[in-house]
Amino acid sequence: MNGNGVHGKGTVNGKSLNGTGVSGNGVVHGNSIHHVSVNGSLYPSKTKSRRQRWEVKPSEMANNTLNPIRAIVDGMKLTPNPDKPMIALSIGDPTVFGNMPTDIAVLQAMKDAIDCQKYNGYAPSVGYLKSRQAVANFYTCPEAPLEAEDVILTSGCSQAIDLAISVLCNPGDNILVPCPGFSLYKTLAVSMGIEVKLYNLLPEKSWEVDLKHLESLIDERTSCLIVTNPSNPCGSVFSEEHLQKILKVASRHCIPILADEIYSNMVFPGCSCPSMASLSSDVPILSCGGLAKRWLVPGWRMGWILIHDRNDIFGSKIRQGLVKLSQRILGACSIIQGALESILNNTPQSFYNNTIHFLKTNSEICFSELCTVPGLNPIMPSGAMYLMVGIDMDRFPDFKSDVDFTERLVTEQSVFCLPASAFEYPNFFRIVVTVPEEMMVEACGRIKEFCERHYCSGSHDNCEQ
Repeated sequence: MNGNGVHGKGTVNGKSLNGTGVSGNGVVHGNSIHHVSVNGSLYPSKTKSRRQRWEVKPSEMANNTLNPIRAIVDGMKLTPNPDKPMIALSIGDPTVFGNMPTDIAVLQAMKDAIDCQKYNGYAPSVGYLKSRQAVANFYTCPEAPLEAEDVILTSGCSQAIDLAISVLCNPGDNILVPCPGFSLYKTLAVSMGIEVKLYNLLPEKSWEVDLKHLESLIDERTSCLIVTNPSNPCGSVFSEEHLQKILKVASRHCIPILADEIYSNMVFPGCSCPSMASLSSDVPILSCGGLAKRWLVPGWRMGWILIHDRNDIFGSKIRQGLVKLSQRILGACSIIQGALESILNNTPQSFYNNTIHFLKTNSEICFSELCTVPGLNPIMPSGAMYLMVGIDMDRFPDFKSDVDFTERLVTEQSVFCLPASAFEYPNFFRIVVTVPEEMMVEACGRIKEFCERHYCSGSHDNCEQ
């Protein structure tokens, strides 16, 4: 009966097993484990009285889980102007308005995967070998080679990030997170008892990392550095030179990197965006990506982790840890896995180019329009699908904060931008540039009208009065 809490001793119908240490009434003496015979079966005896009343409490993880975006948006009073149709520039989902469909080749791959009926069952928790090999082939390069064993398929990039943090960090550790940055990092980490240290990005330098500030946050419990490139919410793209500087900090302090590269290759013409792994000579990297943004199918929930460990620093234990963690659920959607090789190999370059052209055009429209608005400071992005706008709050005395500003923008103009306080970066707001072009022009016009109405052009003291 070993493995069930009884060590070589017990009773069946009152008879001793192994002939020692068991009395005729089915009670094992000399240890803390008690079994009694009831109708010929063994049941643990109750050592405590039953509960007197119901008391079901949520776990500490549940209590510690908080999405900053939801916490702020749910508290806003969002009542649009009934005379103006709502324009939501807040949702990081390129499919919302229907103007950015995925490519027909992507849809055909899905149809074929369904019709063949080979992918209706459970896949391995880390993904089908063929699908993992397809991802490895798509992203491998001489500087950072990949094989199928270096790929773990996940339920969206969010799960990839979750697994990466979970395998690298213990409660009491800390991770370094960009500010402003994607709110999910903090949501996941805090729920696991991991401290989040925010390192600053510099808006005046196109959101480059404040390297001195980053390095000042590192201590002996720092277990992971998260780098998002291209950036959500900034739309920035780090140069190769800047990425090398970040890698030097990580190398100096022996800290692995979680590279959130979900917007990989979504960069405007004239910019380059090498993967962090292709530039690293020694820093081990878990690169997280997926289909969501580049292929415009966020609801399909297909992500992956690429394990880059050229010097065998992660070794077998981190790989085994990721496999074990992936077994907590039964893997990513098998149908999408079945379509994955075709999606990666057959999506035409023209589809990617058209997506980038649209995002760049909309970003330029938004930037040029808002540059003329007193009190606003838009920062031109270089990729992804976002644009950050600074607010000179001293010039808008009617509002207490960026949350107040964006809330009133909805009330008066029916334009919803996400206050950057949701990214722990006050006095900015984020615009998603995936809306139809005519809607972007209309939204910018309304923002301009709103700002002109509330702008105070006098001295600081006069504006405060």
